[in-house]
Order: sequence, then structure tokens, then C-alpha cells
Amino acid sequence: MPKTSARLLSLLSLLQARRDWPGQLLAERLEVSPRTVRRDVDRLRELGYPVVATKGPDGGYRLDAGAELPPLLFDDEQAVALAVALQTAAATGVGIGIGEAAARALTTVRQVMPARLRHRVDALRVTAVERAGTRPNPQADPRVLVTLSAAVHVREVLRFDYIPVSQVGAAAGEPAVPPPRRVEPHHLVTWGGRWYLVAWDLDRDDWRIFRVDRITPRTPSGPRFTPRELPGGDVSAFVAGRFEGSDGSGDWPCRGEVILDLPAAAVSSYSRDGIVEELGPDRCRLVLGAWSWRGLAAMIGRFDADIEVIGPPELHAAFAHLARRYANAAKGGPAERTERTD
Repeated sequence: MPKTSARLLSLLSLLQARRDWPGQLLAERLEVSPRTVRRDVDRLRELGYPVVATKGPDGGYRLDAGAELPPLLFDDEQAVALAVALQTAAATGVGIGIGEAAARALTTVRQVMPARLRHRVDALRVTAVERAGTRPNPQADPRVLVTLSAAVHVREVLRFDYIPVSQVGAAAGEPAVPPPRRVEPHHLVTWGGRWYLVAWDLDRDDWRIFRVDRITPRTPSGPRFTPRELPGGDVSAFVAGRFEGSDGSGDWPCRGEVILDLPAAAVSSYSRDGIVEELGPDRCRLVLGAWSWRGLAAMIGRFDADIEVIGPPELHAAFAHLARRYANAAKGGPAERTERTD
């Protein structure tokens, strides 16, 4: 490799290693004169690298973000880490277009890798496995992800159309999409192969978790806001709690009590964090929580036993609702439509 080209790569590597470099220090690290550093910086600019001069006693240089993506320089570990991340994204398909784009980027990166690194990357094979009986998750549009991420970053109120569960796949003539939602976006997360937006809903005055594949952003965005404190302060715990049935404060939003004609040992194995009390050889009391009353009733209904509902009244109503739904299903009649949000 020509000496000048090798020096340019060394200079680029140094500029990528830290934010600001005094000109004299760069010259010492490269063992050249400050004048040579200036010429090499000009060559990098001609290649598309946005190197800007910084002010100071000795002057210096900084590698800035540019309008176009110039050739990049990675060390061995960075190159392997990038290839592994791209292979994982391509295999799991995190969004429409992202999986294909990741596969193309992986091919590009692999082509320019030296043989010793290609062997390391090729030794890894990522396979995405779906659970039996499940359908592929709807995938988020990368453009929507970018829009939501930007709103989270700058803390701007976001407006968007949102398709609730009750209207997914709705036929013509059914109720129109609800009015736009207005939220303070706080976090963009993934859970179970889907993207979700954690936000404070301004109209409902509460925290909500929205599926990104059902979001259609509106423009322009709203005013800036001061971030609120998420319940518990940990977004991972908050999201996991919501999907597992908790409200993020350490308790379930819906909790009920029933008596089952089953041994306590048989029930406790399947009741997760429920409280099971033995009432006799084949009878027990179960206190269990869930994210909704109907969800709680469905969870309890999976036990093959007679059920006596102790309370509260909301759980009685949930069992009555499911009883009507199941009765219609047994008769082959139309399913009962109910409105659900989020």
C-alpha cells in the first residue's frame, strides 16, 4: 500500500477514535509535519469525509456528520460485530424492508472483509424460529420507526392515526378509524418480535403502549414537552409488567378471587404468581391477577373444574360476557363485537 494511502487510513482511524484532535498532536501521532496533516485532511475531504477545523490555541480537526455516507473504516472487532448484527437483523426480520436491507448490507460488508474475518463471520449462522401455531408478526415500516424515534429524541408531542384491535381487518361499512391520538412519546421498544411506542396519552391522561405497525404518523408534530417519570422508572420493567399483566407499580390492574374444585398442588403449578390456598383434598382458593377482567376470567377458565367466583363484581361480569361469547360460538352464531383500545 502506498505510504500516503496508509497514512490517510491512520489519520481517519484517529479522527474516528475521539471527537477533537489538536493538529500538533495528530502530527506527532502520525510522525509527520502539521503541514502534511493539513494536506491529508484536504484529501479526506475530497473523498467525502466531513473533516472540519476546530478553533483553539493550536487549532485542530473533527470528523463531523455529513450529507452523504463516505467509505467507513472499522477495526477487526468492529467489522465482525457489525456483520453479526446485520446477520441477526436479516434473520429475524425486524421490519418491512429492514430484513432485506440488512441482508444486502451484510453482503457488502462481507465482500470487503479480509479472509480471516470472513471465516469468523461465516462460522455464525442465525436462524429465526417461530413457535408452532403462531402467525408471523406484522412488521413496522422503517419510515415510521424513524419518525417515532425522532419524536422521542426531541421530546415533541406526536399525533397519529391508530387502528385498535377491534378494527384490525375490518370490512367496508364498519366504524371508521377513531380520531387521531395525541401523545408524549417516551420510548421505542421491541417485545416478542414487535415494535411498540411507550407514551403518555394526553387525551386519556394515562400511560399507553402502542403497536408501531398500527401507527400512521401525522404532520406536523406538536410542541415540545418535559418528560414525565415512567412508573417504576425502568422502561423494561414497565413494558414487561404491562404485557404480563402488571401496571408497572408492582400490582395487577385486575385481581380476583375464585374457588376451584381442584387440589391446590394442581392449581399452583399453573397459576404463575397467584395465591393458592388449600381448602380440602380437591378444593382450593385462588387469588390471581391479569391485565383485564376478561383476560383474568379466561385464565381461570382454562382449569378443567367447576368455578365459584368470590369477587369482585367485575370478575362476575367478565365470566358472564365470556359465557355469552362461548355460547354463540357453540351455536355457530356471529361473534359478539366489543370495543377495545390500544
